[in-house]
Amino acid sequence: MYKTCEELSRAIGHFTEKLQTKFNGRDNKRYVMLCGGTGCMAAGTMNLKEKLEQLIETYELRNEVEIRVVGCFGLCSQGPFVRIFPENTLYRLVKPEDIQEIVFQDLKSHKIVERLLYVDPETNEKITKMEDIPFYRKQKRIALHGCGVIDPNKIEEALGCGGYQGFLKAMTMTPAEVAQMILDSGLRGRGGGGFPTGKKWQFAAAAKSDTKYVVCNGDEGDPGAFMDRSILEDNPLAVIEGMAIAGYAIGASEGYFYIRAEYPRAVEHINATIKRAEELGLLGDNILGTGFSFHAHVRLGAGAFVCGEETALLNSIMGGRGRPRPRPPFPAVKGLWDQPTIVNNVETLATVPYILREGLDAFTCYGTERSKGTKVFCLGGKVNNVGLVEIPMGVTLRELIYDIGGGIQNGKEFKAIQTGGPSGGCLTKDFLDTPIDFDNMVEAGSMMGSGGAIVMDEDNCMVNVAQFYMGFICDESCGKCSPCRIGTKRMLEILNRITSGRGSMKDFEELEELGETVRNNSLCALGQTSANPIQSTIKHFKDEYIAHIVDKKCPAHVCKDMIQYIIDPARCKMCSLCSRKCPVEAIHGHPGKTPFEIDQSMCVKCGMCISTCKFDAIHIE
Repeated sequence: MYKTCEELSRAIGHFTEKLQTKFNGRDNKRYVMLCGGTGCMAAGTMNLKEKLEQLIETYELRNEVEIRVVGCFGLCSQGPFVRIFPENTLYRLVKPEDIQEIVFQDLKSHKIVERLLYVDPETNEKITKMEDIPFYRKQKRIALHGCGVIDPNKIEEALGCGGYQGFLKAMTMTPAEVAQMILDSGLRGRGGGGFPTGKKWQFAAAAKSDTKYVVCNGDEGDPGAFMDRSILEDNPLAVIEGMAIAGYAIGASEGYFYIRAEYPRAVEHINATIKRAEELGLLGDNILGTGFSFHAHVRLGAGAFVCGEETALLNSIMGGRGRPRPRPPFPAVKGLWDQPTIVNNVETLATVPYILREGLDAFTCYGTERSKGTKVFCLGGKVNNVGLVEIPMGVTLRELIYDIGGGIQNGKEFKAIQTGGPSGGCLTKDFLDTPIDFDNMVEAGSMMGSGGAIVMDEDNCMVNVAQFYMGFICDESCGKCSPCRIGTKRMLEILNRITSGRGSMKDFEELEELGETVRNNSLCALGQTSANPIQSTIKHFKDEYIAHIVDKKCPAHVCKDMIQYIIDPARCKMCSLCSRKCPVEAIHGHPGKTPFEIDQSMCVKCGMCISTCKFDAIHIE
């Protein structure tokens, strides 16, 4: 247990030296790092680990090689990954059958397995080191600091990678100076609202109360988003440190992590790190002899999207129903159990230690005038490099999609990018050169949100996209206020009519009117932003709505009620394969005698026939 700041500082120096020794080979050992991100874990990281352990025993390398499961490497579409230090060699798309070759050729004979290296799609060059891959070149890891490098279950490694140095710096300052530094940094809430973090802290600090709270919002509910999950899983100490610094700045001695129950690994890592931090004296009473006390607790969310809204989240922590309440009073004045409370997103709190540790200039040198620092995005959809990225504010959408994302899959045409999750908007190619920051995204008709970025190509139907997001929002509405409860339901009903070929131009007009009504009269941001997907797609893809309503056709051939699968008799080889594979027996004909036909009244539009046919005889109309 560390009893003073000086004692912890000396220990951090020791852990830092030890970690650097592992990476530069001074201990004459090889370190095999396996990606422990969600995608790689699902793709078989633990199978790779088991195979590695078996072969290391077989080749008697246990004294020369150490296996470590670390955090997310980011480039999810190329996982599972194996990274070997001190050479810093990165292998991607590794399968269990590849491990024998890695062990024998690399770990035993010190020869690179070239076929497992990343290949640059433009130059066909094989790249050995992670940082040389185009996906990583324009990134800067601040919130993701330490992720993919340290073992999240070893708090000593987190300390050796910069952990608690920001806290030690804060202990040399007054609480007011800490809050002012965060305000001067320009850090804005990374959960989507973009409110200046330092200002929120100052409001809570000024509130008159002996009891105050810090809450970490880990209720990440956007479809396709896993930024907060990765940070909580990969470097939990960074978020705990940020929470403790926030507690010191506002005069709070209690903090709550609100994490959705669908994130069991994140919950496990946070709980384990809190326990270990308490054992080391980094949390608890009179931390490091400074007189500052801080205790952290974990509460699980049941998965309600609306609990991402801070007042609904606070109600849930207190055992109530996750419903928002009118503001003011704001939580910084009246929050948990009616006491002053600040609610900060996971990414926000993970960024705070960097600012204290590295200084204002190291943070503010990144970003734009009104949005400083970096932002973590989950880049997904029809882009080649799907994964977790952290980019400086000001990087353009074009750079995000093409330089980092590697462009659109299969050479297709870019159509739109949905930013800000289900409450965001779709931006077209006209916005590709827009610098990404909080204000630019809003001005463009979307929002930053928590960091979801879904790329769509020419095969996406934008009416169907709006329908999908509205279905999600409608399901997740808490029902407290009638504009959101009723309005989102009515908008979804209209979209259902349009995508099923039963829409009219009157529906089109009502959609726009309803969207404005719900936006202007809903209680919380869920309802206030619910119409964004509809309004942005109407603005940029009005012709697709008209095609659905007037022509009764889906130009992208996505909406099932508006398409037909047709067999071209001139191309049909009468092999009967499509008929045998049809799950509802809707395809009829005589093998070798007559071309086959699809009974449209029976067809369920599953697409099995078109994927089965080897002669391109089936097409969609």
